[in-house]
Amino acid sequence: MVALDTNLLIYACDKANPHRQATAIELIKTATNGVLLWQVACEFVAASRKLSSQGFTSADAWERLADYLALFPLVLPAAGVFERARLLHTRDGWSFWDAMIVAACLECGVTRLYSEDLPGRPVPGPLEIINPFA
Repeated sequence: MVALDTNLLIYACDKANPHRQATAIELIKTATNGVLLWQVACEFVAASRKLSSQGFTSADAWERLADYLALFPLVLPAAGVFERARLLHTRDGWSFWDAMIVAACLECGVTRLYSEDLPGRPVPGPLEIINPFA
């Protein structure tokens, strides 16, 4: 399974960098066997406020979230996510939200996470983190 981090969903809406926007849109279109993590869905709506200077409104964010939900099944966090996230956060030094996203991927069987922010860190389990802009 494949998951996309919040930054890719935001870039798909961000007109400030056409190259990043095109890359993000292409990944969204071609993500086979993709899922939308609950944490990413929540963070997308909250982070979309950064696009307000481009005229992107809260209503736009909710509409785009509906589009993403039509493409990808929503994965809700299971109780095991908290224990995995706790270890990543306290033992391995991940930020809380990064630990939650990676733990959710590991818990639900995601094998590839596209993210601009997370590559380069050792990840337990069969999860590959790829920066599509590198």
